[in-house]
Amino acid sequence: MSAAKQTDDDDANRWAGRHIHFVTGRLAEHALRKVLDRTAAEVGFRYSIDVLPITVAALMAPEWIAKRLKIPDEAEVVLVPGYCDGDLTAIEMIARVPVQRGPRDLRMLPEFLGKTRVLTDYGSYDIEILAEINHAPKLTLTQILAEAARLRAAGADLIDVGCEPGQPWSGVGAAVAALRAEGHRVSIDSLDPTEIGAAVKAGAELVLSVNTGNRESAVDWGCPVVVIPDDPASGAGLDETIEFLAAAGVPLLIDPVLSPIGFGFADSLQGYFRCRQKYPDAEMLMGIGNLTELTEVDSAGVNLLLLAICQELGIRHVLTTEVIGWARSSVRECDVARRLVYHSVHQQVLPKHVNSGLVMLRDPQVPEFGAAELAVLAESIRDNNYRILLDGGRIHLLSHAMHLEATDPFVIFEQLAARGPTNLDPAHAFYLGFEMAKASIALHLGKDYRQDEALQWGLLTVEERHHRLKRGRKEKGPSAD
Repeated sequence: MSAAKQTDDDDANRWAGRHIHFVTGRLAEHALRKVLDRTAAEVGFRYSIDVLPITVAALMAPEWIAKRLKIPDEAEVVLVPGYCDGDLTAIEMIARVPVQRGPRDLRMLPEFLGKTRVLTDYGSYDIEILAEINHAPKLTLTQILAEAARLRAAGADLIDVGCEPGQPWSGVGAAVAALRAEGHRVSIDSLDPTEIGAAVKAGAELVLSVNTGNRESAVDWGCPVVVIPDDPASGAGLDETIEFLAAAGVPLLIDPVLSPIGFGFADSLQGYFRCRQKYPDAEMLMGIGNLTELTEVDSAGVNLLLLAICQELGIRHVLTTEVIGWARSSVRECDVARRLVYHSVHQQVLPKHVNSGLVMLRDPQVPEFGAAELAVLAESIRDNNYRILLDGGRIHLLSHAMHLEATDPFVIFEQLAARGPTNLDPAHAFYLGFEMAKASIALHLGKDYRQDEALQWGLLTVEERHHRLKRGRKEKGPSAD
């Protein structure tokens, strides 16, 4: 049995054979029963359902549930709605069995109950991220320190000070010293021995880059260096510089240099394979910015693929940049990617269903209700609150005795206004407009929309306050529904 198959089986067995007691509200009862009828047979658990006297299950509080819970003797675990915030101790004292929160969307229950992986070994990595501060000589010391702090917070291990060709930067030593004083590990990216010497003296621990033009000076720096070829296209000078530095006892990393697409990318990629074969035990570095910065595509997928190559080839250092817009979260992407590829390679599992932080544009799954289930839901609503849903490639707005739908949120709002609703004050209209804009974005990009929740943008997701749910609690409270 493969490791991936074993993991799936273990996750399913976590619930198999157990009796689960589900707590829900009146509005979700029908959909919940439909999901559980199918999922219980597939996973092999038994269940009971406690429909409490409230329309919207999301408005439940633990203390409120505890006062109304009716748990059968055979129940082994209680599953409350994912929106049930707060300490679950009050429920556990009544239930006398473990209490857990389920997913916030009951359409995700099958995955939650049968396929969710519990990863106790995820998060390790052995690839070091060097994040370059580009054009550092043009920045003030305050700007350099601020950028270094941002990059470190994003996951950078070393701050690479990027110098510029031409006149040596007289302030490089002061900049490196200031970075070191802030606790940063620092590398210097320059070919000029004068700049490099000042940086190393101030505390830089790694030099990028060394070739036949400055290798003699490297003997005196007393720190590891990154060896690059004189000509990346042909690799000329690389082996000679490696041999020279090795003979002089200078610790080194090898970077054959990655070329942009259209300028020998495929061959340069093969250069890393050839280098690993020739120097099986050497430390290596890949400068991945030549691809992410110079290719007009979102950088996350590119970073993942390049770090996968590094992981499998034993390249333990990557240099990245965040200059152009589409690569401005590269350090964070590399931090997720290095953990994902490490887990995949060492556990021999696919890099799938482990961490969705790099899935930004579209969502892994977009569950739908289906026309029949949506019709039942619409008929079940007994209040005038508005529910916004996506289904069948359209936006749906539901309330008591009302079901509007269209692909354009403006059309829905016109239909709503024509009905003359009495509960559409400016604040409520603003809220609906905001939510329908999110729904429209999700519709066009293929994302899962859930009312009053942030759209999921992977590692870039910014959580939102639950305006509708909090408003509902304040105005009505669970006991009034």
